[in-house]
Amino acid sequence: MTKHLATIQLDTGPDTTASVIWMHGLGASATDFAGMPQELNLEGLGAIRFIFPYAPVRPVTANNGYVMPAWYDFLHFDFNRPGREDEESIRASQAMIEQLIEQEVARGIAPERIVIAGFSQGCVMTLQTGLRHPRKLGGLMCLSGYLALSDKLEAERSAASKDTPIFMVHGKGDPVIPIQYSERSRDFLGNLGYQIEWHEYNMQHAVCPDEVAHIGAWLRRVLA
Repeated sequence: MTKHLATIQLDTGPDTTASVIWMHGLGASATDFAGMPQELNLEGLGAIRFIFPYAPVRPVTANNGYVMPAWYDFLHFDFNRPGREDEESIRASQAMIEQLIEQEVARGIAPERIVIAGFSQGCVMTLQTGLRHPRKLGGLMCLSGYLALSDKLEAERSAASKDTPIFMVHGKGDPVIPIQYSERSRDFLGNLGYQIEWHEYNMQHAVCPDEVAHIGAWLRRVLA
């Protein structure tokens, strides 16, 4: 049975017409991005529900089994070696994020008004879930991450996902996930026909003011 994720929920007003489900990174917390809605200048879009889920707590093999919030288990941190991510835990988290999407649909939010977002591991889960979701979503916001299980995507992606807007950004000096791995993911998705808005910034594994401005502008377009 799929577990339910604990979440922080913030509504920008009554009568919500759109939802943003925003995942944090490895070892982090749902509180990390909870202050972001007030920085995005989303006036005129109507009420938006922001949902910030807490990742499951699990041992992370690459961190000597240290228990921490993680959407999936990292087996090692070498991006040049295969078998980096544990597929079983990725798919388990995907099922839990799907529950959050279905919860919003049950609350009256149309799938095309639901945006999936994430930073680092949360970005990985955004792509993992959004590209396989059977209905067109409002957009996929992918911050400082990459595409996992790429060898499975062509067989598993949904037909509806081909029209879902994708926003990808990365820091040029990121020492945690070097930008070239995000660029490879961008190019892989582009070769499959996805339309991607790409930005890169003079930053490390973080979020910068220019990025916040671009996020706000993109959300205003896809939720207009």
